[in-house]
Amino acid sequence: MTLVVAHRGASFELPENTLPAFERAIELGADYVELDVHAAADGTLVVCHDAPEPARRYPSLEEALDLTRGRAGAMVELKTPYRYRRHDVVARALRLLGDVDVLVSFEAAALREAARARPGLRVLQHVGDRVSIRAAAGYAWAAGFDDERLTTRALARARALGLASAVYTVNDPARMRELVRLGVDALITDRPDLALAIVR
Repeated sequence: MTLVVAHRGASFELPENTLPAFERAIELGADYVELDVHAAADGTLVVCHDAPEPARRYPSLEEALDLTRGRAGAMVELKTPYRYRRHDVVARALRLLGDVDVLVSFEAAALREAARARPGLRVLQHVGDRVSIRAAAGYAWAAGFDDERLTTRALARARALGLASAVYTVNDPARMRELVRLGVDALITDRPDLALAIVR
């Protein structure tokens, strides 16, 4: 069955990357809650899409994982994980993730580091301009595809190389149905309510 991943929580209903959005996604029954993580200047791992601003309060990664633990998987995307190398973002994130959680990044080096340090953890590599499907197959559990650029040939290639497939960000019900028919393993969506109705 296709997994439903709530993109930054139930972000169609509530502000993205917030604890209420994550809570709502879990209430709806999402299989995974996707969230973005940056290192703040002081090293705190915080949940936000863009580089954190010092004056704003963000949920910490620990707070988000406390909320999801035992209730839904967390799909944690590391944003610019090597921006503050002294904070050892990858290793610290790995220590917090549970066995059902997934680590995601556009940065292949971060995911290769994660795969070496914790071989049992599933990692999802976004593929496209920077990382090929074949390269991702060397260390990743799944390939992440931008829906606007996805082709059936790319899906078939990922499947042939043993990779699961996740497609982002899919909010149109007709497109959701099409991707489910194609056998996509995970839909990443701002509308987990719609996706769940279609998948189930």
